Amino acid sequence: MIALVTGASSGIGEATARRLARDPAAHVVLVARREERLRELASQLPAATVIAADLTDDAAPAQIAARVEEEHDRLDLLVNNAGAGWRSSFADGGWENVRRTMEINFDGVVRLTEALLPLLRRSAPSAIVNVASTAGRITRAESSAYAASKFALAGWTDGLHLEERSGGVHVGLVLPGFVATEGFPQSALVRRPHTRWLVSRPAVVAEAIVACGPGGKAERYVPRPYYLTALARVVAPRLVRRVLG
Repeated sequence: MIALVTGASSGIGEATARRLARDPAAHVVLVARREERLRELASQLPAATVIAADLTDDAAPAQIAARVEEEHDRLDLLVNNAGAGWRSSFADGGWENVRRTMEINFDGVVRLTEALLPLLRRSAPSAIVNVASTAGRITRAESSAYAASKFALAGWTDGLHLEERSGGVHVGLVLPGFVATEGFPQSALVRRPHTRWLVSRPAVVAEAIVACGPGGKAERYVPRPYYLTALARVVAPRLVRRVLG
């Protein structure tokens, strides 16, 4: 199995690469900007390829696709995990904050998927897993740009699944809640005993990614009870706004 993981230099991406590498038949393609971190991780895995790339660069998707095509001639799993977020109200951050958040969290995913989709189709049965967030179903103040990018990713994922399933390319969605990572340490929640339980670990998200990729699940919340927040947003939006306010 050839599996490509973006954002593989730390956090959920690193945990996912390690989880996939437990399969003796797996060769993991590690993609992120920090080449040193990728090479350190690759040295600890049985079989791995390192591609240092910034997914916001116009040339990156085609370069990544060409490298995978040349070295492996197939792709069984694409994990679109790379992402970022900057807390700001819209009044303070404006369009620029929305633009830069969408550029990595949505545009980067779409552009890389476009470049790799022909290879995924030729390798079918294959899978794509898009790592969104519970913020793709429900949002909070000062997270509107991040939520917009994840809402877009969730909607696009559902449509892409319907378009590609007949050709054998499964498209799954993972929606993590609070996860302690390098980019999102969740320090305030972890410090408080009564909120610490809300924070999950990257390894748990990695298991969900496997379930929604090779496992064929449609989507998975992490932790699973977080789906109740999305349900509440649909059936009682006024109440949710009051609670979050």
